[in-house]
Amino acid sequence: METESLMILYEDNSVEVHSMDGSGLLLSPCGSEFLFEKAIPPSAHPMQPPERVHQRTQFAISLYRKQLLRAVDFRNQYSDRPYVPSNLIPPARKNILFTDVCEAKWPRPDASSGLICKHNGGVKVSSSDGHACLFLSELQKEFSVEFLCRVSQQLLPPLPLLESSCKKSTKDWCAASHPNSVSHQLQMEEKAHERCRNAENHTQVNKSESPSSAPHEKDEIYGPFRHCSYEYCRVTQCWSVSSCPKEWKYPLSLAFMFYHACGSNQSDEGSRDHRVGGPEISLECEDSRTVTCLPLALPLSCEAPYFHSWTFSHLFSRRKEDIGCYSHSQPVKVVWSKGVLYKFFLGFKSIEIYSGDGSVFKSEASFFGKYFIRCFVQEGTKRREERMYSVSSLPPDLPGSLYSVCGIITQAIRVLQHNLEALLSLTPSDSFCCWKVSFEAGGREMVPVLLTENIIPNVGRFFAYSDNKVHAVFYDGVVLNTVWDFSSYCGKSQGREDVNSGWFKVTSPEGTQQLLQIDHPGLYERYIRIVVEWCTSLNKDRAVCIAIPQTLPEACWSVAAELEKIKRFNFLVEHSNIPSKASTVKKSPSSNTHGQNHPEEIILPEKINKNNIAETLEKTSKVINDIDCLLASSAKRSAAKQKSF
Repeated sequence: METESLMILYEDNSVEVHSMDGSGLLLSPCGSEFLFEKAIPPSAHPMQPPERVHQRTQFAISLYRKQLLRAVDFRNQYSDRPYVPSNLIPPARKNILFTDVCEAKWPRPDASSGLICKHNGGVKVSSSDGHACLFLSELQKEFSVEFLCRVSQQLLPPLPLLESSCKKSTKDWCAASHPNSVSHQLQMEEKAHERCRNAENHTQVNKSESPSSAPHEKDEIYGPFRHCSYEYCRVTQCWSVSSCPKEWKYPLSLAFMFYHACGSNQSDEGSRDHRVGGPEISLECEDSRTVTCLPLALPLSCEAPYFHSWTFSHLFSRRKEDIGCYSHSQPVKVVWSKGVLYKFFLGFKSIEIYSGDGSVFKSEASFFGKYFIRCFVQEGTKRREERMYSVSSLPPDLPGSLYSVCGIITQAIRVLQHNLEALLSLTPSDSFCCWKVSFEAGGREMVPVLLTENIIPNVGRFFAYSDNKVHAVFYDGVVLNTVWDFSSYCGKSQGREDVNSGWFKVTSPEGTQQLLQIDHPGLYERYIRIVVEWCTSLNKDRAVCIAIPQTLPEACWSVAAELEKIKRFNFLVEHSNIPSKASTVKKSPSSNTHGQNHPEEIILPEKINKNNIAETLEKTSKVINDIDCLLASSAKRSAAKQKSF
């Protein structure tokens, strides 16, 4: 963060960096590629475009290595899966181990002496094997995890196999904690040896495919053990307590239990956080969830580089003409700007602002986007205090203060509006993450499917999609977009864990757009009420929005539809007014001499009239239109039958 003035992490884990000298850097969601945009010199022509350099991350030259390393570390700090290229990581941060590390074993609550201790006012929890450690902050709002991660490897099939075997080993560790656990431990040791052998084969394949660029001194040091050594790096991730991943819930519960046992001074807010992250998770200790599967690094190369976007956004531009014109359609996840860190959790309706002085601004639940609560600890008394700020009436800036409360809250609201506009648009930007597509969908594009469509007379047309987005077009020209949870039986709005609850994007007939809350609809109360009633009716009839995507997969549906088109086309051709083969063609004389069941040879007439060709093409287009009408009518009949049942 030495020369950077702004760093943005988007929802798809892509990174955008702006430096103080005017240069910029874009990092792909998987981290395998980057684009560096050099600063335009003052003497350049106003129309001169900036010079851009597009390279692979593992082959970055020394000119961009430092800035790229800071961007990769920023991405890994707030992403689910890190990207650890060995050529970019400094040698001081890498370790050579002779074991395959893919999990961490945490202590039990009754045998955690020495592994759980206080650390800078917070709590530190270390794993018994030394593979990972967790740090809980003093305000109990966030925690960080430091763990061993193997450096990124070439894209090979053994990588997903290692991930699945690691998940299976976690279940085996849970079973091994019962009294009769000798046989389970033996099975665990055998599976650990299998994982080690798979990792050795994976390393040997990588070395055989890639050219050997290591010096001979390295081979002499490791000798015969060079094929059994693995390169690891310590990776740090930061998470919010309110959005804790499953793999870190157990060590986080240990930190909360230790903090509660020490009798630290906790306010009501801290007790509420403890109830959310502590006792509810500590119940999992009875299931012996003491083993955590460590996150695996992404491969060095990307399977879907065509999903990478290389455009800079104008989200924080000071120019008036750029305000509201955001070129990046992805929601913002984390922003670092001038020492202030912003975190946005739209799924949990929460915003967290870390000002840099130890205090935290938080807006959540019913206060989401309206009020911010500042939590801080007094230096002398070590007591936790809270102050509430209203977005509509922010305090003026105080001279000599480290930061402007009005400035950072206004910046957070601006990013929140951008996120809401991105989520309420019909562009499925979050579905085309390159590394998620390649691993979860096998390279296939995950496009939202239209679940249902309804036309209300004299009102408009309504569409519901599989990604919970609703699109309503009214006959007077008003367009309304929202996100609605169709998985609940009750007809209410979304709950706490649902995306973008209670927000609507309204487009007027003139083209102006505005964001409205369900509590304050304003002039568009009638439109919002109609959409809410329609979504409520879909909640009651769950078969319309849930059964259709499961019973009709996209691939099977397309094949069946094409076969139906061919059958209907053949039927219409046979029963239409098109001249038959007997009147337009002549049979070959040779076909009569052979009495076998061979198909008759058909010879086209010698003279073909242009009028006949035009007439045939005209009838063919009519047949195609009839096919579309028949398919539409059959779809409506099948939908009506499903509703009747």
